[in-house]
Amino acid sequence: MGHANARLTFHGRCLLVRRVVFDGRPVAHVAAELGVSRQCAHRWVTRYRQEGWPGLEERRSGPRTSPRRTPTEVEQAVIQARAELRAGPDRLAAATGVPARTITRILRRHGVPPLAMCDPLTGSLIRASRKSDRRYEHPAPGDMIHLDVKKLGRIPDGGGHRAHGRERSPRGRGIGFDYLHTAIDDHSRLAYIEVLADEKGVTCAAFLHRAAAFFAARGITRIHRVMTDNAKNYRISHAFQQACTALGARQKFTRPHCPWTNGKAERLNRTMATEWAYRRPYASNQHRTLALGPWLEYYNTSRPHSALGGKPPISRLSPSS
Repeated sequence: MGHANARLTFHGRCLLVRRVVFDGRPVAHVAAELGVSRQCAHRWVTRYRQEGWPGLEERRSGPRTSPRRTPTEVEQAVIQARAELRAGPDRLAAATGVPARTITRILRRHGVPPLAMCDPLTGSLIRASRKSDRRYEHPAPGDMIHLDVKKLGRIPDGGGHRAHGRERSPRGRGIGFDYLHTAIDDHSRLAYIEVLADEKGVTCAAFLHRAAAFFAARGITRIHRVMTDNAKNYRISHAFQQACTALGARQKFTRPHCPWTNGKAERLNRTMATEWAYRRPYASNQHRTLALGPWLEYYNTSRPHSALGGKPPISRLSPSS
C-alpha cells in the first residue's frame, strides 16, 4: 500500500523515470502528464540516478528519532493493562497514570483493535465495526429515555460452557432465557436494568413504571419521550401505551431495520454484556444475576463514560434536574 499522501504509486514513479531518463522527454511535460509538480518529478529522477530502481520504493515518513515519544516500557504497560482489563482509554488512564489521549495513540500505533470488535471474554478480534458520524444528545435529563430488551441464555447450576468448555459443560439446553430490560437516559446515560422472565407488553409496561421511579429518585422527575424499537411488546401493547400516557411521555420508534437509531440502548447492552454478563465464567444463573446490581451501581456512579468526558452518568444529575 502506498504512502497516504503519495501522488504516484511505485509503478507511476517507474513510468516517470522511463519517460524522462530513457525516452529523453522534458521533465515538465512528463510531470504534467502524470499530475505532479516539476519539483516532485525532479526528486524521483534524482533518487533513481543515485540509488537505482530501489530508490523509488516507499520510505518511512516519520522523523529519524522521536525524543518525546512515550517510552517503550510505558507503552508495554498500557498494552498489558488493556489485555487484562479489556477497557477503554479513560479506565486505562486511571489504572496506568498515562493520559487517555496518549493511550489512544499507543493502542493505534500497536494495531490494538477497538473493544467493539473483540470477544468480551477473551479480548480476541472477532468482528468488524460499523461507524457513523451522525450523533445526537438531548439537552436535558428526561428529554428521552431509550428502552430495549436483551435476551441471555440462563446458566445451568455448576457453570456453563464458558466455565468448563462446550464438551465438558453441564447440559443447559431447555433451561430458557433471562430477559434483560434496559432503560437509559439520553442526556446523562443514567441506566436502569432488570432481569425479568419475559418481554410481554405488560412486563415492559411495569418495567417502565419502575424505571421512571428509579430516575425520579435521582432527580429525573419528568420523562418527555420514550424511544423503543418496533417490537410488538412496545408498538401494539395497550399496557405499554397506557404506561407512556400515565407518565406523560410520547412514544418514539426506531426506523425499521435500523437498530442504531436506538444506539444508546444498544451500546448499553454491549457494555453490559462485555463488563458483566460475559466478563467472567459464572457458577450459576443466580450468581450472574446477583452480580448485576453492583455492576449497575458502578456503571452509574463510578465508571468513566467517554461520551461524558470521562465522568460517570451521575455527574450530569443534580437534585433539581
